[in-house]
Amino acid sequence: MTATVSTKVKIRGVLGSHERSAKPANPSGFIACIGLAVALLITPVNVAFAATGVPLGTAGSFAVLGGAGVTNTGPTIVNGDLGVSPGTSITGFPPGIANGTVHRADPLAASAQFDSAVAYGALAAQTCTRTFPVPTDLVGMTLAPGVYCFASSASNSGLLKLDAQGDTNAVWVFKTVSSLITTSGASVVPINGAQACNVYWQVGASATLGTGTRFIGNILAYANIALMTGSTLSGRALARIEAVTLDSSNVTSCSLGSSSSSSSVVAVPTLSQWMIMILAALLVVVGAVVTRRSTR
Repeated sequence: MTATVSTKVKIRGVLGSHERSAKPANPSGFIACIGLAVALLITPVNVAFAATGVPLGTAGSFAVLGGAGVTNTGPTIVNGDLGVSPGTSITGFPPGIANGTVHRADPLAASAQFDSAVAYGALAAQTCTRTFPVPTDLVGMTLAPGVYCFASSASNSGLLKLDAQGDTNAVWVFKTVSSLITTSGASVVPINGAQACNVYWQVGASATLGTGTRFIGNILAYANIALMTGSTLSGRALARIEAVTLDSSNVTSCSLGSSSSSSSVVAVPTLSQWMIMILAALLVVVGAVVTRRSTR
């Protein structure tokens, strides 16, 4: 004969005997916590105020686009379309070489200026992740993706690194109220997967790249852009109102995947991602505690 085990437990004390039924373990709370933790871990993290790339439309095919004109001195090389609108003046080609189509106030140049203006406005509307309240020299900095705002001007007198942290889709937006200036021999270097095409310089006045500067990104300047002797730009020089001035320069219209990163690393979780992983772990612990108590 099989013995029957009672689910009732008798508790005897000084005041007499009492009976209570042993509660079966209820894992529903634990399962709910596990489910929430998994949901947190697999849900994409959208960081507020992250930099966002903007479409350039028809301006995307241009390496150089001036508003009033384009002026060149020396053996400049432009890899991409070269244009001007609403002005009509393009001088210095030759000796400069344009490895693309030259557009003088034609419909495509006009459309490119319109699209450039739209992109300029979209960049200006992005919320700052960091603001520099005074004229700032970016020399020696290594900047993660974000929207960097300058209450006046920005400059670079040496080496500036843009670190994508392994994310080839990382975007940088630099917004200046006034000018952007680099000194002779300055450089902007993409590292860890950074792409030149994902860098945007929205300049409230004029942009000047000093002699021998190595620069990356799309420069959208309200006034004029000047590339001094021997400077190189992987990106675009798009001047809305005034001219683009070149002097034995090299401008190559960038494309995604063409940026040469100096090194590569495994992506490190951001602070917000670490916080979500910690919260998920805490939920698992809480679920285990609740389940344990419910079985007593």
